[in-house]
Amino acid sequence: MKRSLCEEDVFHQEYVGHELKIRNFLFYKLGDLEKAKDFTQETFVRLWNNCAKVAIEKTLGFLYTTANRLFLDHYDHQKVVLKFEYRMDRSEDQMEQNPEFLYEEIEFKERLEAAVSGLPEKQRVVFLMSRIDKYKNREIAEIMDISIKTVEKHISGAVKSLKENLDELSNLKV
Repeated sequence: MKRSLCEEDVFHQEYVGHELKIRNFLFYKLGDLEKAKDFTQETFVRLWNNCAKVAIEKTLGFLYTTANRLFLDHYDHQKVVLKFEYRMDRSEDQMEQNPEFLYEEIEFKERLEAAVSGLPEKQRVVFLMSRIDKYKNREIAEIMDISIKTVEKHISGAVKSLKENLDELSNLKV
């Protein structure tokens, strides 16, 4: 018997398997974790409402397409500036470090955030999917519906831009 997304256990498995991917994808686009969570929930509501129409093997594609459409509908193609949330989970050892080092670290994170936020939207999303979520170029190309060469171009452009904007990165492999 063929399984269906309309079965609660099957839907739950798909939700557990894909929720974080969709939330991160939306977070990179929105720059707001709470909105990303809300949009993720709406994406899964739409999947549930269309469960009879979506084949299980097409679930991930449906989720990414729906999430992207929600983003485009909400912002109507306006440029989004990414803001990172930093959690300063510092151990006692880190708190005892040199105050100058701590200040420089905070300053560098702010400059890095600004540099990443300044990247064009597609370049930023592709770069973060590659470096943060560790997606392969082929996977990014499928998700973003672009060629692998375009993915490579976006990543190299982002790295070049970050190196230009951040002197500390000019000698590092990013």
